[in-house]
Amino acid sequence: MMFEYFPTNYPWSMATVMAVNAGGVISEIDEVLSNLRDIAGANDEKANQAWHDAWSKLGERNRRLAEADANLNFNVSSGEKLLRAACYFMTAERMCKSNSPLRLKTYKKMLDCFNLGVRSLRDPVTRVEIPFKDTCLPGLFYPAQEYSKKSNSPCIIHFDGLDVMKEFLFLIGVPQQYARRGISTLLLDHPGVGEALRLKDLKLSPETEEPASAAVDYLESREDVDPKKIGVAGISLGGYYAPRAAGFESRLSCVVAWGAINDYGKITKDRLEGSGTNLSVSHWEEHMRWVLGASSREEIIDITGKMSLNEALINIRCPILVVHGESDRQIPLRLAEKTIEGAINSPRAELKVFRAEDGGVEHCQVDNCKLAIEYMSDWVAEVFKEN
Repeated sequence: MMFEYFPTNYPWSMATVMAVNAGGVISEIDEVLSNLRDIAGANDEKANQAWHDAWSKLGERNRRLAEADANLNFNVSSGEKLLRAACYFMTAERMCKSNSPLRLKTYKKMLDCFNLGVRSLRDPVTRVEIPFKDTCLPGLFYPAQEYSKKSNSPCIIHFDGLDVMKEFLFLIGVPQQYARRGISTLLLDHPGVGEALRLKDLKLSPETEEPASAAVDYLESREDVDPKKIGVAGISLGGYYAPRAAGFESRLSCVVAWGAINDYGKITKDRLEGSGTNLSVSHWEEHMRWVLGASSREEIIDITGKMSLNEALINIRCPILVVHGESDRQIPLRLAEKTIEGAINSPRAELKVFRAEDGGVEHCQVDNCKLAIEYMSDWVAEVFKEN
């Protein structure tokens, strides 16, 4: 089970574990969080401001130490500290309301630290812009390790979830694991998440095949990507995004749902009525209005009511993997089973359930995300090798 630093506050506990998964150091995290235990249960404006300030303090400390390293030309050490700073600023920003001036300010600090950090480390990741309608979608392209100019590699388009972003997927090691297996990765901030939402005001749409198709178009234009081996994956709400995209974008050759959300309408309605599953962020309803561009509960319900996989699943004719934890407190295991049951035309439909004896039982294996990342990247590598 997940270590709950704040037993009275699930969103805070999950975010703390996510930060550790993304490279945070537990001793310095404990240093600034220990004083918040008494106010965590309130989960009010004052408590969430304290949360932001504590994590920002860690971000500023690591950014200061990184600058000192850079002045000594210790670029690798500087880069490592900058990525930790990015992790901490990201975690600070997570519990802010959308209209808070601190949200955008802290987010931009995260972006600056992340971008400078990967440059300092000379990481092979490249920032890309994907043409999309009358704008573009920000992405991070991470090449396969085995790529050479004489060949091209398979590639996974990786969608975010409701409240994570491309930099988080990088920091927890998703593209690095695919790269070791000869697969490139395009981490995409699509409408409703990350940079696309915060800097471009692009709202979430149920038709996730649209950004997926734009990403495929882009990847087909690259000489280092095999156009016949482009798959899609998604984390958390990406468990809806990715299968939906695969159901209406026939060029995708495999799909991975990391945390299966088969029917987001029911999940959302139950939560708004107070009888639903655990929430991932403190201001969940306000966050939903921001992501969807909704002005009322009724509009939230109307939009998410269209986010069912019933129509998409029967169209999937490529291999599909669903990964889920048996004790997921946000999304019931039954929804993962429904996704597999509905993929009747897939040549290979598999459900991987992480159970207590092995670990990874929580939402998107937040209690042990490495298990899931390793399994998914092995599965995708096997599928690409067979086809």
